[in-house]
Amino acid sequence: LEMDDQASEDLLSRIAGELGVEEHEIYRISGPLDLTFLMKVYSREGVEEWKEHRYPSPQQVPELPEDCDLFEEIRKRDILMHHPYETFSPVVRFVEKAAADPSVLAIKQTLYRVSGNSPIIAALARAADNGKQVSVLVELKARFDEENNIGWARMLEKAGCHVIYGLVGLKTHCKITLVVRREEDGIKRYVHLATGNYNDSTAKLYTDVGLFTAREEIGQDATAVFNMLSGYSEPLVWNQLVLAPLWLKDRLLYLIQREAERAKAGEPAHIIAKMNSICHPEIIAALYKASGAGVKIDLIVRGICSLRPGIPGVSENITVRSIIGNFLEHSRIFYFANGYNPEVYCSSADWMPRNLERRVEIMFPVEEEKLRGELLHILETELKDTEKAHILNANGVYEKVDRRGKERVNSQLLFGEEAKRAAKGTSRMISRVFVPETPTSFPEA
Repeated sequence: LEMDDQASEDLLSRIAGELGVEEHEIYRISGPLDLTFLMKVYSREGVEEWKEHRYPSPQQVPELPEDCDLFEEIRKRDILMHHPYETFSPVVRFVEKAAADPSVLAIKQTLYRVSGNSPIIAALARAADNGKQVSVLVELKARFDEENNIGWARMLEKAGCHVIYGLVGLKTHCKITLVVRREEDGIKRYVHLATGNYNDSTAKLYTDVGLFTAREEIGQDATAVFNMLSGYSEPLVWNQLVLAPLWLKDRLLYLIQREAERAKAGEPAHIIAKMNSICHPEIIAALYKASGAGVKIDLIVRGICSLRPGIPGVSENITVRSIIGNFLEHSRIFYFANGYNPEVYCSSADWMPRNLERRVEIMFPVEEEKLRGELLHILETELKDTEKAHILNANGVYEKVDRRGKERVNSQLLFGEEAKRAAKGTSRMISRVFVPETPTSFPEA
């Protein structure tokens, strides 16, 4: 039994008594306790009454009902998904449908972390068995998942998949799937890009965004990514995908500097960037410089933040907030006002040296105006969060949001309610199912 060393003797005695633990089996820990075991407890039956039911279940993506033709819908327009408020099932169905579709010629995918009984792994194996060309990059250096990934890689190889183990000296962290399909008008490429892993379990707990697209430019870039990862070639010209460690850092520095130039010209200049962590010295220096030029900068950073906001003459135009709620904030979304032509990007990369210089990462633009608006709505809502947000002050200390005179906003709860309303509008709302219990015996009267 591990207990916080600040726990009272009364509490310790009570818990030890309940568990039947002896004195020599108790370890007092100075620091945070490892509570990851609770994930296994949460997944067991019989603990429903202890679970949080305030948040709606993941809802259907309105554009992708269960009975739709995924490829047909993706051909029509780009489709954005916001997990876990919208279900991850279309991503699983995308791979499963491709595995069974006679018109699909090839499936290529990167895997960093997957669930214990991954339906995606099973679908890839079936695809190879069905005679399709299946290439899978399995990152063996995924921290804490090394053993699992080795097992998955062996299983996929045995099924007939071409398994790639990454590039020497680099960890492949990007999230991308490419499906190549023969259609009446020729070969068509369908791509899924995401900020989070192909893990149907954590997709219920982490906030991430994913994009389905059939844009030819991105399809060409996706092909180039897999050619690079397999060692065939490194294209000199790319269309829209921005890769690390090639030039993602330089692209970010350019975008930040461009906002500074817009501010100096008296045009709208605003950066809103959401990520897990920021500690890259060059990026931070560029943000300080942009702040000095008058750019308004709002950062939403859940974890490590080496930037100090609110310092006069350095970062007075920068705010930093961290949202710690029911779900783990994991998405990376970057908004640049760019005068009167805003641009929005999503990425697998945080603004850290390891992501920008020692990993294969992807940043991709979201070009459809409606989808850009949805991403901006996510960012603006989180900037209004008064319930789960903490603000980083100039002294490097996080403080709770001052709620006085402000509307109370829980961004995670609001996103769940919005997804539920959107699904209800299409008659595809997912509700929790309550099953009446049937007793096996009755007490005597």
